[in-house]
Amino acid sequence: MHLSVLVRLPLAVARAVLAALRGRLGALCWSLAPLSLPLPLSLPLPLPGWRRVSAPSPTAPLGSRREREPEWDDASPTPTSVNYHFTRQCNYKCGFCFHTAKTSFVLPLEEAKRGLAMLKEAGMEKINFSGGEPFLQDRGEFVGELVQFCKQDLKLPSVSIVSNGSLIRERWFKKYGEYLDILAISCDSFDEDVNVLIGRGQGKKNHVENLHKLRQWCREYAVAFKINSVINRFNVEEDMNEQIKALNPVRWKVFQCLIIEGENSGDDALRQAEKFVISDEDFERFLDRHKDVSCLVPESNQKMRDSYLILDEYMRFLNCRNGRKEPSKSILDIGVEAAIKFSGFDEKMFLKRGGKYVWSKADMKLDW
Repeated sequence: MHLSVLVRLPLAVARAVLAALRGRLGALCWSLAPLSLPLPLSLPLPLPGWRRVSAPSPTAPLGSRREREPEWDDASPTPTSVNYHFTRQCNYKCGFCFHTAKTSFVLPLEEAKRGLAMLKEAGMEKINFSGGEPFLQDRGEFVGELVQFCKQDLKLPSVSIVSNGSLIRERWFKKYGEYLDILAISCDSFDEDVNVLIGRGQGKKNHVENLHKLRQWCREYAVAFKINSVINRFNVEEDMNEQIKALNPVRWKVFQCLIIEGENSGDDALRQAEKFVISDEDFERFLDRHKDVSCLVPESNQKMRDSYLILDEYMRFLNCRNGRKEPSKSILDIGVEAAIKFSGFDEKMFLKRGGKYVWSKADMKLDW
């Protein structure tokens, strides 16, 4: 693109174009680097983005009987829907949390915007901001700025947030609500004693009462309301039919408690979630009890593990294929196309679990 064209573009769009060009240049330089970097002698799984090349036959001509280097598969996943965990800090202590406060790092706002512009250029349609607790950073102003940037400047079809809801105030909706498509609030039980047991208790504040207040603000400020629940040993017998139907979320995401080595299991983990784990049969019984809830979206461990594109606080894709979160290099350093090859993303499972749905509030037929 000629510089004279960039001059005539709006500043935000020009920045996005320049960020995308920088990302592509980084990816090109990285892909041209020598392939003789040290790699482990054996790998339990092929690295995402590599394809195996069959060894030459012993009877093949000598000229062709040489070792072949692994080759890149030209096809990379498209980052249609990305979950950006820009902070690991949280004000709750959920015992099963699988993205814990191992660092306090948060990217500078402009760097985060640069990365988001690169993702948009690579095909991102939906961004979900998560944590940690996203409203901890600058009292919600940081995530608010990102939400506004993604909707107003990048014009993404869908912008969403996952939060525990405890720090959200009505003034935030007044300032940023128009730019937010979906607000998902984590609620694992409608029994306050169970919430305290899980780690969602916060002194005299009532998590369930706050949930209803947030539901009302979403109606008033035209934000689609969603509930996320992690089903575990302490809530698996609960009947939530009446409460969920009364709140009437657009989606009720029901997750089976998941173990991730280094996050909620193992010597280097900040949580030990084994006591929260339930069997597949227990999870199915919970789903069967709530089969009449039309907005229910179940996600077992099998569906969850590799079907999310997770970006950490450094904008590195996290690969969970080996039961741990193994980071790529940052998209800010090598570009989206190069980094996403190491994400372990299962695009087929993403589609199978219903990862793509009507996610823009402009397309939802909601009675606000």
